[in-house]
Amino acid sequence: MPEQDNQKMTEARGAQALSLDLIIRLCAIAALVYWSIILIQPFLTIGAWSVILTVALYPAYDWLAVTLGGRRRIAAAVLTCFCLAIVIGPALWLILAIIDSLGLISEWFDPKSFLVPPPPARLQTWPLIGEPAYQFWTLASANLDAAFAKIAPQLKSTAAGLLQVAADAGAGALRLFVAIIIAGFMFAPAPAMVEATRRLARRLSPDRGDKFVSMTGATIRTVSRGVLGISALQAVLAGIGFTLAGIPGATLLTSATLLLGIVQIGPSLVILPAIVWAWMSMETLHALLFTLYMVPVNVIDNLLKPLVMTRGLSTPILVILIGVIGGMISYGVTGLFLGPIILAVTWDLFSAWAHSGVSNPPQPSLPTQR
Repeated sequence: MPEQDNQKMTEARGAQALSLDLIIRLCAIAALVYWSIILIQPFLTIGAWSVILTVALYPAYDWLAVTLGGRRRIAAAVLTCFCLAIVIGPALWLILAIIDSLGLISEWFDPKSFLVPPPPARLQTWPLIGEPAYQFWTLASANLDAAFAKIAPQLKSTAAGLLQVAADAGAGALRLFVAIIIAGFMFAPAPAMVEATRRLARRLSPDRGDKFVSMTGATIRTVSRGVLGISALQAVLAGIGFTLAGIPGATLLTSATLLLGIVQIGPSLVILPAIVWAWMSMETLHALLFTLYMVPVNVIDNLLKPLVMTRGLSTPILVILIGVIGGMISYGVTGLFLGPIILAVTWDLFSAWAHSGVSNPPQPSLPTQR
Protein backbone atom coordinates (compact mmCIF):
# COMPACT_ATOMS: atom_id res chain seq x y z
CA MET A 1 0.00 0.00 0.00
CA PRO A 2 2.70 2.58 0.85
CA GLU A 3 4.42 1.76 -2.47
CA GLN A 4 1.17 2.39 -4.41
CA ASP A 5 0.64 5.66 -2.56
CA ASN A 6 4.19 6.75 -3.37
CA GLN A 7 3.66 5.83 -7.04
CA LYS A 8 0.43 7.84 -7.21
CA MET A 9 2.11 10.82 -5.58
CA THR A 10 4.99 10.55 -8.06
CA GLU A 11 2.55 10.44 -10.99
CA ALA A 12 0.62 13.42 -9.62
CA ARG A 13 3.82 15.42 -9.23
CA GLY A 14 4.85 14.46 -12.76
CA ALA A 15 1.48 15.56 -14.13
CA GLN A 16 1.76 18.85 -12.25
CA ALA A 17 5.27 19.38 -13.60
CA LEU A 18 4.08 18.68 -17.15
CA SER A 19 1.15 21.07 -16.72
CA LEU A 20 3.42 23.77 -15.34
CA ASP A 21 5.90 23.17 -18.16
CA LEU A 22 3.08 23.44 -20.75
CA ILE A 23 1.78 26.67 -19.19
CA ILE A 24 5.28 28.19 -19.22
CA ARG A 25 5.77 27.22 -22.88
CA LEU A 26 2.38 28.65 -23.88
CA CYS A 27 3.11 31.90 -22.04
CA ALA A 28 6.51 32.16 -23.72
CA ILE A 29 4.97 31.55 -27.16
CA ALA A 30 2.20 34.08 -26.47
CA ALA A 31 4.77 36.68 -25.38
CA LEU A 32 6.85 36.07 -28.51
CA VAL A 33 3.77 36.33 -30.74
CA TYR A 34 2.68 39.54 -28.98
CA TRP A 35 6.09 41.17 -29.34
CA SER A 36 6.35 40.03 -32.96
CA ILE A 37 2.98 41.61 -33.76
CA ILE A 38 4.08 44.89 -32.13
CA LEU A 39 7.29 44.87 -34.18
CA ILE A 40 5.65 44.15 -37.52
CA GLN A 41 2.50 46.24 -36.94
CA PRO A 42 3.93 49.36 -38.67
CA PHE A 43 4.59 47.26 -41.76
CA LEU A 44 1.27 45.39 -41.89
CA THR A 45 -0.39 47.93 -44.20
CA ILE A 46 2.57 47.98 -46.56
CA GLY A 47 2.76 44.19 -46.54
CA ALA A 48 -0.96 43.83 -47.18
CA TRP A 49 -0.81 46.25 -50.10
CA SER A 50 2.23 44.47 -51.52
CA VAL A 51 0.39 41.14 -51.50
CA ILE A 52 -2.76 42.72 -52.95
CA LEU A 53 -0.82 44.39 -55.77
CA THR A 54 1.11 41.20 -56.52
CA VAL A 55 -2.04 39.09 -56.74
CA ALA A 56 -3.97 41.69 -58.73
CA LEU A 57 -1.17 42.40 -61.23
CA TYR A 58 0.28 38.90 -61.59
CA PRO A 59 -1.73 38.06 -64.75
CA ALA A 60 -0.38 41.25 -66.37
CA TYR A 61 3.12 40.37 -65.19
CA ASP A 62 2.87 36.83 -66.57
CA TRP A 63 1.63 38.12 -69.94
CA LEU A 64 4.39 40.74 -70.08
CA ALA A 65 7.05 38.14 -69.21
CA VAL A 66 5.88 35.89 -72.05
CA THR A 67 5.81 38.87 -74.43
CA LEU A 68 9.40 39.76 -73.48
CA GLY A 69 10.59 36.24 -74.19
CA GLY A 70 10.65 34.93 -70.63
CA ARG A 71 12.65 37.83 -69.18
CA ARG A 72 10.79 37.92 -65.88
CA ARG A 73 13.06 40.40 -64.11
CA ILE A 74 12.70 42.90 -66.92
CA ALA A 75 8.94 42.33 -66.93
CA ALA A 76 8.79 42.99 -63.18
CA ALA A 77 10.86 46.17 -63.56
CA VAL A 78 8.71 47.46 -66.43
CA LEU A 79 5.45 46.76 -64.59
CA THR A 80 6.78 48.37 -61.39
CA CYS A 81 7.85 51.52 -63.24
CA PHE A 82 4.46 51.67 -64.95
CA CYS A 83 2.62 51.42 -61.61
CA LEU A 84 4.85 54.09 -60.07
CA ALA A 85 4.15 56.39 -63.01
CA ILE A 86 0.41 55.84 -62.53
CA VAL A 87 0.71 56.84 -58.85
CA ILE A 88 3.24 59.68 -59.14
CA GLY A 89 1.81 61.32 -62.26
CA PRO A 90 -1.74 61.99 -61.04
CA ALA A 91 -0.42 62.89 -57.57
CA LEU A 92 1.82 65.63 -58.97
CA TRP A 93 -0.98 66.77 -61.27
CA LEU A 94 -3.36 67.01 -58.31
CA ILE A 95 -0.82 68.89 -56.16
CA LEU A 96 -0.18 71.46 -58.90
CA ALA A 97 -3.93 71.85 -59.47
CA ILE A 98 -4.51 72.38 -55.73
CA ILE A 99 -1.78 75.04 -55.64
CA ASP A 100 -3.37 76.85 -58.60
CA SER A 101 -6.82 76.59 -57.01
CA LEU A 102 -5.54 77.95 -53.71
CA GLY A 103 -4.00 80.89 -55.57
CA LEU A 104 -7.31 81.66 -57.27
CA ILE A 105 -9.21 81.31 -54.00
CA SER A 106 -6.78 83.62 -52.19
CA GLU A 107 -7.15 86.24 -54.92
CA TRP A 108 -10.92 85.90 -54.87
CA PHE A 109 -11.12 86.27 -51.08
CA ASP A 110 -8.61 89.11 -50.84
CA PRO A 111 -10.05 91.36 -48.09
CA LYS A 112 -8.83 94.47 -49.91
CA SER A 113 -10.76 93.76 -53.09
CA PHE A 114 -13.53 91.44 -51.93
CA LEU A 115 -16.76 93.19 -50.97
CA VAL A 116 -19.59 91.51 -49.08
CA PRO A 117 -23.06 92.91 -49.88
CA PRO A 118 -25.43 93.67 -47.00
CA PRO A 119 -27.62 90.74 -45.88
CA PRO A 120 -31.26 90.54 -46.95
CA ALA A 121 -33.76 91.53 -44.29
CA ARG A 122 -35.69 88.26 -44.53
CA LEU A 123 -32.63 86.42 -43.16
CA GLN A 124 -33.63 87.60 -39.66
CA THR A 125 -36.92 85.68 -39.93
CA TRP A 126 -35.21 82.31 -40.25
CA PRO A 127 -35.64 80.17 -37.14
CA LEU A 128 -32.67 79.49 -34.83
CA ILE A 129 -29.87 80.61 -37.17
CA GLY A 130 -31.50 83.68 -38.70
CA GLU A 131 -30.46 86.33 -36.18
CA PRO A 132 -26.82 85.11 -35.64
CA ALA A 133 -26.32 84.74 -39.39
CA TYR A 134 -27.74 88.22 -40.00
CA GLN A 135 -25.46 89.78 -37.40
CA PHE A 136 -22.35 88.06 -38.74
CA TRP A 137 -23.22 88.92 -42.36
CA THR A 138 -23.75 92.55 -41.36
CA LEU A 139 -20.36 92.59 -39.64
CA ALA A 140 -18.70 91.05 -42.71
CA SER A 141 -20.25 93.62 -45.01
CA ALA A 142 -19.00 96.44 -42.80
CA ASN A 143 -15.62 95.08 -41.64
CA LEU A 144 -14.41 91.85 -43.24
CA ASP A 145 -11.26 91.71 -41.12
CA ALA A 146 -13.30 91.80 -37.92
CA ALA A 147 -15.55 89.04 -39.24
CA PHE A 148 -12.53 86.83 -40.00
CA ALA A 149 -11.10 87.56 -36.56
CA LYS A 150 -14.39 86.48 -34.99
CA ILE A 151 -14.36 83.08 -36.66
CA ALA A 152 -10.58 82.61 -36.44
CA PRO A 153 -10.75 79.91 -33.70
CA GLN A 154 -13.18 77.81 -35.76
CA LEU A 155 -11.03 78.29 -38.85
CA LYS A 156 -7.94 77.15 -36.95
CA SER A 157 -9.59 73.93 -35.80
CA THR A 158 -10.89 73.27 -39.32
CA ALA A 159 -7.46 73.97 -40.80
CA ALA A 160 -5.88 71.59 -38.30
CA GLY A 161 -8.33 68.87 -39.35
CA LEU A 162 -7.61 69.49 -43.02
CA LEU A 163 -3.87 69.35 -42.37
CA GLN A 164 -4.32 66.04 -40.56
CA VAL A 165 -6.29 64.67 -43.51
CA ALA A 166 -3.57 65.86 -45.88
CA ALA A 167 -0.89 64.27 -43.69
CA ASP A 168 -2.78 60.96 -43.62
CA ALA A 169 -3.19 61.10 -47.40
CA GLY A 170 0.52 61.78 -47.82
CA ALA A 171 1.43 58.88 -45.51
CA GLY A 172 -0.95 56.62 -47.42
CA ALA A 173 0.60 57.62 -50.75
CA LEU A 174 4.08 56.93 -49.35
CA ARG A 175 2.98 53.48 -48.15
CA LEU A 176 1.52 52.73 -51.56
CA PHE A 177 4.76 53.88 -53.21
CA VAL A 178 6.81 51.51 -51.02
CA ALA A 179 4.28 48.68 -51.53
CA ILE A 180 4.59 48.97 -55.31
CA ILE A 181 8.38 48.62 -55.08
CA ILE A 182 8.08 45.60 -52.76
CA ALA A 183 5.49 44.03 -55.07
CA GLY A 184 7.99 44.32 -57.92
CA PHE A 185 10.31 41.96 -56.04
CA MET A 186 7.46 39.57 -55.20
CA PHE A 187 6.39 38.77 -58.77
CA ALA A 188 9.13 36.20 -59.41
CA PRO A 189 8.73 34.15 -56.18
CA ALA A 190 4.93 34.49 -56.27
CA PRO A 191 4.24 30.85 -57.37
CA ALA A 192 6.39 29.50 -54.51
CA MET A 193 4.64 31.82 -52.06
CA VAL A 194 1.23 30.68 -53.31
CA GLU A 195 2.24 27.03 -52.87
CA ALA A 196 3.41 27.71 -49.31
CA THR A 197 0.10 29.43 -48.60
CA ARG A 198 -1.76 26.42 -50.00
CA ARG A 199 0.18 24.06 -47.72
CA LEU A 200 -0.69 26.21 -44.71
CA ALA A 201 -4.34 26.35 -45.80
CA ARG A 202 -4.40 22.55 -46.15
CA ARG A 203 -3.12 22.21 -42.58
CA LEU A 204 -5.96 24.44 -41.38
CA SER A 205 -8.64 22.90 -43.61
CA PRO A 206 -7.61 19.77 -45.51
CA ASP A 207 -10.83 19.64 -47.53
CA ARG A 208 -11.25 23.31 -48.49
CA GLY A 209 -7.80 24.87 -48.08
CA ASP A 210 -7.02 25.00 -51.81
CA LYS A 211 -10.43 26.48 -52.54
CA PHE A 212 -9.94 29.23 -49.96
CA VAL A 213 -6.60 30.25 -51.49
CA SER A 214 -8.08 30.32 -54.99
CA MET A 215 -11.09 32.26 -53.70
CA THR A 216 -8.81 34.84 -52.08
CA GLY A 217 -6.90 35.46 -55.31
CA ALA A 218 -10.10 35.64 -57.36
CA THR A 219 -11.67 38.06 -54.87
CA ILE A 220 -8.67 40.41 -54.96
CA ARG A 221 -8.68 40.49 -58.77
CA THR A 222 -12.45 40.92 -58.91
CA VAL A 223 -12.45 43.82 -56.45
CA SER A 224 -9.53 45.41 -58.30
CA ARG A 225 -11.47 45.34 -61.56
CA GLY A 226 -14.90 46.02 -60.13
CA VAL A 227 -14.09 48.80 -57.67
CA LEU A 228 -10.76 50.42 -58.51
CA GLY A 229 -10.86 49.78 -62.25
CA ILE A 230 -14.41 50.98 -62.81
CA SER A 231 -13.90 53.97 -60.49
CA ALA A 232 -10.78 54.98 -62.42
CA LEU A 233 -12.60 54.58 -65.75
CA GLN A 234 -15.51 56.65 -64.47
CA ALA A 235 -13.17 59.36 -63.18
CA VAL A 236 -11.31 59.55 -66.50
CA LEU A 237 -14.55 59.88 -68.48
CA ALA A 238 -15.88 62.49 -66.04
CA GLY A 239 -12.60 64.40 -66.19
CA ILE A 240 -12.80 64.54 -69.97
CA GLY A 241 -16.30 65.98 -69.71
CA PHE A 242 -15.31 68.54 -67.05
CA THR A 243 -12.30 69.68 -69.06
CA LEU A 244 -14.11 69.98 -72.39
CA ALA A 245 -16.96 71.88 -70.74
CA GLY A 246 -14.53 74.30 -69.15
CA ILE A 247 -15.82 73.75 -65.62
CA PRO A 248 -13.63 75.50 -62.99
CA GLY A 249 -11.59 73.11 -60.85
CA ALA A 250 -11.93 70.20 -63.28
CA THR A 251 -8.92 68.42 -61.75
CA LEU A 252 -10.31 68.59 -58.22
CA LEU A 253 -13.72 67.43 -59.45
CA THR A 254 -12.10 64.49 -61.23
CA SER A 255 -10.20 63.50 -58.08
CA ALA A 256 -13.40 63.78 -56.05
CA THR A 257 -15.17 61.56 -58.59
CA LEU A 258 -12.46 58.91 -58.21
CA LEU A 259 -12.56 59.06 -54.41
CA LEU A 260 -16.36 58.86 -54.23
CA GLY A 261 -16.32 55.90 -56.60
CA ILE A 262 -13.75 54.03 -54.50
CA VAL A 263 -15.63 54.56 -51.23
CA GLN A 264 -18.84 53.36 -52.93
CA ILE A 265 -20.75 56.63 -52.50
CA GLY A 266 -20.92 57.29 -56.21
CA PRO A 267 -20.01 60.34 -58.31
CA SER A 268 -23.50 61.87 -58.27
CA LEU A 269 -22.43 64.33 -55.56
CA VAL A 270 -20.00 65.82 -58.10
CA ILE A 271 -21.65 65.23 -61.46
CA LEU A 272 -25.18 66.44 -60.66
CA PRO A 273 -24.05 69.87 -59.35
CA ALA A 274 -21.82 70.18 -62.43
CA ILE A 275 -24.84 69.56 -64.66
CA VAL A 276 -26.83 72.19 -62.75
CA TRP A 277 -23.93 74.64 -63.16
CA ALA A 278 -23.80 73.90 -66.88
CA TRP A 279 -27.48 74.79 -67.35
CA MET A 280 -27.00 78.00 -65.36
CA SER A 281 -23.77 79.15 -67.04
CA MET A 282 -23.65 77.65 -70.54
CA GLU A 283 -25.70 77.93 -73.69
CA THR A 284 -28.62 75.57 -74.01
CA LEU A 285 -27.06 73.41 -76.72
CA HIS A 286 -23.76 73.06 -74.88
CA ALA A 287 -25.51 72.32 -71.59
CA LEU A 288 -27.66 69.68 -73.31
CA LEU A 289 -24.61 67.99 -74.87
CA PHE A 290 -22.80 68.05 -71.52
CA THR A 291 -25.83 66.51 -69.81
CA LEU A 292 -26.21 63.79 -72.44
CA TYR A 293 -22.55 62.88 -71.94
CA MET A 294 -22.40 63.04 -68.13
CA VAL A 295 -25.60 61.14 -67.32
CA PRO A 296 -24.27 57.82 -68.78
CA VAL A 297 -20.93 58.47 -67.06
CA ASN A 298 -22.78 58.88 -63.77
CA VAL A 299 -24.52 55.49 -64.01
CA ILE A 300 -21.87 53.46 -65.82
CA ASP A 301 -20.66 51.92 -62.54
CA ASN A 302 -24.14 50.54 -61.84
CA LEU A 303 -24.10 48.78 -65.20
CA LEU A 304 -20.52 47.49 -65.27
CA LYS A 305 -19.96 46.58 -61.62
CA PRO A 306 -22.43 43.62 -61.48
CA LEU A 307 -21.00 42.26 -64.74
CA VAL A 308 -17.37 42.54 -63.64
CA MET A 309 -17.68 41.49 -60.00
CA THR A 310 -19.61 38.30 -60.70
CA ARG A 311 -17.01 36.85 -63.07
CA GLY A 312 -14.90 34.07 -61.56
CA LEU A 313 -16.64 34.06 -58.17
CA SER A 314 -19.33 31.79 -56.77
CA THR A 315 -20.03 34.21 -53.91
CA PRO A 316 -23.22 36.29 -54.40
CA ILE A 317 -22.63 39.86 -55.54
CA LEU A 318 -24.50 41.21 -52.49
CA VAL A 319 -22.02 39.53 -50.13
CA ILE A 320 -19.09 41.02 -52.07
CA LEU A 321 -20.59 44.52 -52.04
CA ILE A 322 -21.30 44.33 -48.30
CA GLY A 323 -17.71 43.23 -47.75
CA VAL A 324 -16.39 46.09 -49.89
CA ILE A 325 -18.45 48.77 -48.12
CA GLY A 326 -18.00 47.35 -44.62
CA GLY A 327 -14.28 46.81 -45.12
CA MET A 328 -13.86 50.37 -46.40
CA ILE A 329 -15.68 51.79 -43.37
CA SER A 330 -13.75 49.61 -40.88
CA TYR A 331 -10.22 49.46 -42.32
CA GLY A 332 -9.97 52.14 -45.00
CA VAL A 333 -8.82 51.39 -48.52
CA THR A 334 -7.17 48.12 -47.45
CA GLY A 335 -10.57 46.98 -46.22
CA LEU A 336 -11.83 47.10 -49.81
CA PHE A 337 -10.03 43.79 -50.27
CA LEU A 338 -10.01 42.36 -46.73
CA GLY A 339 -13.78 42.78 -46.31
CA PRO A 340 -14.93 40.77 -49.34
CA ILE A 341 -12.24 38.11 -48.77
CA ILE A 342 -13.38 37.52 -45.17
CA LEU A 343 -17.07 37.50 -46.10
CA ALA A 344 -16.46 35.22 -49.10
CA VAL A 345 -14.63 32.64 -46.95
CA THR A 346 -17.31 32.95 -44.23
CA TRP A 347 -20.06 32.51 -46.81
CA ASP A 348 -18.39 29.40 -48.23
CA LEU A 349 -17.95 27.89 -44.76
CA PHE A 350 -21.55 28.67 -43.86
CA SER A 351 -22.80 27.17 -47.16
CA ALA A 352 -20.73 24.02 -46.61
CA TRP A 353 -22.05 23.68 -43.06
CA ALA A 354 -25.66 24.29 -44.18
CA HIS A 355 -25.46 21.63 -46.87
CA SER A 356 -23.44 19.12 -44.86
CA GLY A 357 -26.47 17.87 -42.93
CA VAL A 358 -28.82 17.82 -45.89
CA SER A 359 -29.28 14.41 -47.43
CA ASN A 360 -31.56 13.22 -50.14
CA PRO A 361 -34.91 12.33 -48.59
CA PRO A 362 -35.87 8.69 -48.94
CA GLN A 363 -38.09 8.03 -51.93
CA PRO A 364 -41.35 6.23 -51.19
CA SER A 365 -41.32 2.71 -52.52
CA LEU A 366 -43.86 1.98 -55.19
CA PRO A 367 -46.08 -1.03 -54.73
CA THR A 368 -45.11 -3.91 -56.90
CA GLN A 369 -47.58 -5.03 -59.46
CA ARG A 370 -48.36 -8.65 -59.79
